Amino acid sequence: MRAPHLYPLLRGFVLGAFVVLGRELEEGAELPFAFEEHAQRKGPALYELRPLVRSFIEEREPLLRVREDATLAVDELGREPAAAIFAQAHAGPRSSEEDALFRTVLLGLLIATAEACGGFDWDDEAFERAYAELEGSLFGERRRYAVLAPLVGISVARETELAPGLSVRLGRPAELSTHWPESRGLLPPGFGREPDRYCVVELQVDVDGGDELPDAPSEIADAVSALRLTTAAAVAAGPVLFETLDGRPYGIRPVLPIAATVPPGEPSRLDAFRTPVAVEVLAALGRADGDPELADGLDRWELALFQNEPFRSEQLRASLAALLGETWPLRTSVLLEDDGAARQELHGHLVALASGEAAGPAACEAVRRALVAALRSRDRVELVHELDRELLGLPRGPAAWAEAV
Repeated sequence: MRAPHLYPLLRGFVLGAFVVLGRELEEGAELPFAFEEHAQRKGPALYELRPLVRSFIEEREPLLRVREDATLAVDELGREPAAAIFAQAHAGPRSSEEDALFRTVLLGLLIATAEACGGFDWDDEAFERAYAELEGSLFGERRRYAVLAPLVGISVARETELAPGLSVRLGRPAELSTHWPESRGLLPPGFGREPDRYCVVELQVDVDGGDELPDAPSEIADAVSALRLTTAAAVAAGPVLFETLDGRPYGIRPVLPIAATVPPGEPSRLDAFRTPVAVEVLAALGRADGDPELADGLDRWELALFQNEPFRSEQLRASLAALLGETWPLRTSVLLEDDGAARQELHGHLVALASGEAAGPAACEAVRRALVAALRSRDRVELVHELDRELLGLPRGPAAWAEAV
């Protein structure tokens, strides 16, 4: 125990709160429950009723806040610098110090204990575990920030790392409902029951106490874009992401709309061949901000996934024009095909698109593959120069562009 001066005050608050909340139930208050389904690949689904102690406690925050044991505990926490750092990290800069300490430390400890007890029947071991976890968070030099978002349209055989700390894996039973029993209503339809709706995208980052947390919605959106580009699958994340800090619930935030919307198309699999390409594409997306034309081409292609004609074809034309310039039908054909007959056939599809016709499947696929090749080339301007050299009959430079998928 690293803070023996805090232990009796925090235990006294939680124990007193159990008495108050238990009395509320005796007097007719109802503890809500979540009806949770645990789908299985084989065999019947299992069902569980989980008490929503978090919402029950949060609704009675004013009642608990004015108690004398809460005031004494907050005053003692205010003398502990580590508690103030922890509270502000969880509550954000807009909360007052007292409110932050009460909501994140006292209320968080109370919720963790009540969830471990399954209600308000006191269990010493449950409190001891919750208190030990709290101390570990209070006095740790670094904080562990984690984000989970449901992922649809893609399947994996095993956990697949897309970037340091960012991975796609199969969701574990009840990993969301442990902290958010009501999470079932926030998941995509059919999640956990259909073959392409078992995965989650997970972000884990260690941060110093004073560092800002990552922009999780943007990180998740980039991962979705990389998967769409690499697999051509109807991939989407969300509609919300679930955040924890030091293993404690931190928040629920919406995923960016373009990443949360399922595009038309079929699901796919992230296999051993596509995974290295997805890793490369995701890393390159972070560099796209330094190339406005590439960024514009990517944005227009992704918007086209959700648009009808004639707007879809207009976006695809603009995407290739931003990516490869005015002669994009020729340059795209040379970029994507080595065989003369295949180049001629693709060029015909792209000329038709350039002349105002609706984009067919071949043209749509060409835009996606061209973007992947440009991202993997690492230098779009040099790539265009090398394409022009080949059009002039000059030899292609070494590693001018990578193979598109």
